[in-house]
Amino acid sequence: MSGEETKNLSLAWPLVELPGVGGERAAQLARLKCLTVGDLLMHRPRRYEDRRDIRPIRDLSSEEARLARGKIMVLGTNHLRGGRRKFEFVLEDDSGSVRCRWWNCNYMDRLFHRGDDVLVYGKLTGGKLAGLDHPETEIIKSDDDPAVHVNRIVPVYPLTEGMPQRWLRRVIFGLLEKYIEEFSEPNYTAAGLPSRREAIRQLHFPDDLDQAKAARRRLALDEFVELQSTIRRRRVTMQTKAKALPCAGDGSLVNPFLQQLEFQLTDAQRTVQMEIEGDLNGKHPMRRLLQGDVGSGKTVVAALSLLRALESGYNGLMMAPTEILAEQHYRNFTKWLEPLGVRVRLHTGARKDTAEPLFEKRTLVIGTHALFQTGFNLERVGLIVIDEQHKFGVTQRDRLVKKGHYPHLLVMTATPIPRTLGLTLYGDLDSSVIDEMPAGRGEVRTHIRTPERWPKILDFLKTELATGQQAFVIFPRVENEDAAGGIKAVNAEAQKLATAFAPHTVAVLHGRLKPEEKEAVMAGFRKNQTQVLLATTVVEVGVDVPNATLMLIENAEQFGLAQLHQLRGRIGRGVHDSHCILLTRGKSTEANERLTVLAETNDGFKVAEADLQLRGPGELVGQDQSGLPAFKFGDLRRDLDLIELARHIALEIEAGR
Repeated sequence: MSGEETKNLSLAWPLVELPGVGGERAAQLARLKCLTVGDLLMHRPRRYEDRRDIRPIRDLSSEEARLARGKIMVLGTNHLRGGRRKFEFVLEDDSGSVRCRWWNCNYMDRLFHRGDDVLVYGKLTGGKLAGLDHPETEIIKSDDDPAVHVNRIVPVYPLTEGMPQRWLRRVIFGLLEKYIEEFSEPNYTAAGLPSRREAIRQLHFPDDLDQAKAARRRLALDEFVELQSTIRRRRVTMQTKAKALPCAGDGSLVNPFLQQLEFQLTDAQRTVQMEIEGDLNGKHPMRRLLQGDVGSGKTVVAALSLLRALESGYNGLMMAPTEILAEQHYRNFTKWLEPLGVRVRLHTGARKDTAEPLFEKRTLVIGTHALFQTGFNLERVGLIVIDEQHKFGVTQRDRLVKKGHYPHLLVMTATPIPRTLGLTLYGDLDSSVIDEMPAGRGEVRTHIRTPERWPKILDFLKTELATGQQAFVIFPRVENEDAAGGIKAVNAEAQKLATAFAPHTVAVLHGRLKPEEKEAVMAGFRKNQTQVLLATTVVEVGVDVPNATLMLIENAEQFGLAQLHQLRGRIGRGVHDSHCILLTRGKSTEANERLTVLAETNDGFKVAEADLQLRGPGELVGQDQSGLPAFKFGDLRRDLDLIELARHIALEIEAGR
């Protein structure tokens, strides 16, 4: 082999420099994110067609595409009006004949000749002369020649404008034969799955569909192993570099805090508290994820954890995704902790309690994204708590941790995380779950209703409000940019609903209000000066008004399941039974399936799993925010077994180093 040929056998070789590709095709491939030979050979087919079943020509159908074989008896090009051209040939076998035709394909008459043995694949189109329009074809030179487009399981690839499926399939076929040995084999195997090279070969041109499925799973496993190995390296690096800050505490704050609480901790809260205290007294900085359904009592566990750090002479940070939630935490922690001598400060975009020196021992700073800013620094940070972690990205989490010298980290979420997501998105964290609700809570019932039921819904809500209860009415938008689309907006509906709910007082809350306006609205709702709060999803996290037992969600089909579950969590926080009404036009089967899940269960983990299956991980956690890799082959909806296998493989790889 010449030196130039050896050089070309590199998976990093640019496609633009390959014979038969050229600048225009290379630009098209670049739009498919294929820049190199390796990229193209990892371009996953979107589906497969089984073209092995050769039928007599008489069995060709207008209902489904079928494969036939025959000889070309006659062929030619006709010139049509407007300068158009039609090339066609007549294919014949013992059972009959069929016309195969192409429009404006000027090169076709150079490809075919009378007497050629041809395989065709397509569906009959109607008209006076039924035939195959633009069918897939393959000229049979010899029965031993490999067929690329027909007489096999054929890959169908994602394309871009101007790129023919046949061209791409043939290019990949040729490159595969030449470059397959350039792929390296990982130093692990998986029972029942092919090697990496065989998987790549079978991904494109499998002998049967089971091979294609096994190939996809093998390449998915490789992706998961790479991710889990990265997670392991990150964790080992952190543990190697960092020694844990001693935050075991002495009980001087925790004990009086527990004594002043007006309720008993649940068994689940106590179990999680012990897990966290073990981390705070461990050799390495805590990295723990705390999951708990809405209203399960995560905030109290966070308070106990922060008090341990404060007892140990360190300061604490707590970050929330919205000013409303940060201010609520600030009120609760001030009420709980200032009697114990703990300084509680608020640091948001609208309010920064930094007018006086505050960074002394036993200081807790609660804030929003403002804590990321370079102007904010806090000395001796022992523990950072991030609430509603799913609202932040991995990079943001890392930036906040760098505010201290390897502080302990507790991230919390009320959006239960399916196990596949937990092992990938939060694979570097230990996990705790509060799976028990506090005693004395009322039942939450969820109802699906359509707009024609509005008069009865309004009567029901007003009857409940008359007993002293309060209600949320949630809208998907602030302003009505698309009135024709039937999507309701809070500002557009405010006046009408203020009249409808009279004599009960109505207020409006959304993200475009100034911070002081938001706080004034929330204060009025908490004090029951406002009985009905018209709001957007700004109330999705953290709003805690135990007297609010009613929720109406307009255009419920516009929201994801996890988001609806979060919104529903704003009610049912007191002793009274609560009602969540999902108002929907009910036109989409998929939307109705989602809403039915909510009506049938209040279990957040079941809701999250259903949301993952229905919408996928990118929609559930936000692909860009989450730091979740864009898997080509892995499927977080069905690959739990591969992810768990990948974790074991990553551990073995790490142990072997």
